[in-house]
Amino acid sequence: MIHWRTGTVAGIRSSRPGLTEVDADLDRPLPGTDVERIRAIAYTEATGTPQVGDTVLLNVSALAKRLGTGGFGLIVALPERLPADPAPGPGHLVKDRYSPLQTMVLGVDDQESEHHGILAAAESIDGMPVLVADLHSALPAIVAGIRAVDPTLRVAYILTDGAALPAAFSQAVAGLTAAGWITGSISTGQSWGADYEAVTIHTGLLAAKHVLGADIAVVAQGPGNLGTGTKYGFSGLVVGEHLNAAALLGGIPVGVLRMSNADARGRHFGISHHTLTALAEVARPGVRVPVPDFATLAEADRAAMDPDPQVIAEAVAAQLPQLRGHELVDVDLTGLWSALQDSPVGLSTMGRRLPADAAAFLAAAAAGRYAAGLVSPA
Repeated sequence: MIHWRTGTVAGIRSSRPGLTEVDADLDRPLPGTDVERIRAIAYTEATGTPQVGDTVLLNVSALAKRLGTGGFGLIVALPERLPADPAPGPGHLVKDRYSPLQTMVLGVDDQESEHHGILAAAESIDGMPVLVADLHSALPAIVAGIRAVDPTLRVAYILTDGAALPAAFSQAVAGLTAAGWITGSISTGQSWGADYEAVTIHTGLLAAKHVLGADIAVVAQGPGNLGTGTKYGFSGLVVGEHLNAAALLGGIPVGVLRMSNADARGRHFGISHHTLTALAEVARPGVRVPVPDFATLAEADRAAMDPDPQVIAEAVAAQLPQLRGHELVDVDLTGLWSALQDSPVGLSTMGRRLPADAAAFLAAAAAGRYAAGLVSPA
């Protein structure tokens, strides 16, 4: 069920490639509230670029349900100022298929693509490390860890379709791209709007290696992780399948531990049950799993963390035997706190920033450091 509203653009809040955020005045309040002005976003490749005074058609379902990450109105159309038809061109891949906003793109693996021949012949990613994370918030921390080893490494980001489908929704991808921290992005499955489009995670990985020339690939869903509090009912379960894809294609699958030293929910304290389930029950044996060694943190750095991530050491030690089918690798954290602080985009997970949930970001950065070491050994 969708909650619909019409509205008027009252102001422009911000813009980045593919997305404009506005203030919109609604024709009537949100359900059960007196709220008549909301933040809303337009994916400009689909709707055109909104301007002050435009009438907009809005999907306000996330606001009606009081969601967190999804707490925006979504502009579906500018009914009085529809964008012009796109210029004729190649591409017949349909993303977000059979929804009212399905979009047609040129896939990197499309028969009409200049890269089709390369991907038709490619069957291996030739030992490329592939880091697979549950949460999108791990992406900048992973890249910070990679750059702490070798800032010249080419890093590709592969967006899966477990959460936000439009790549433009991610402030992290926009900021990392602008800073030169990632070489390029690829949207796979039903997701769309990255630098390149691919039909599957497999062709996305092949494109990362053979089209973008990446040294390392990072795979993660977009913002908006979905969980239900059940063992298998969460969008990050496909982490296991994506690690399997990396192994199938001759890459080195690296599982990024989702950790928290601050999550009040027991199932996510220490190593999240999302990681444990995906790695222990879905991923095939042999995944490399970097484990952050919190004892290697400098005292000066530790003083900035509240709470100290060492509080999860006992819980993590009890959880790690569940991953005994994989290759666990202890990672020294020296210097990674500084690397995280140098990120060109903000670090936040589940509303908690860097000092408040240091374990989350240090675990991701440790995975990045480990993967970079496979390519650029010290």
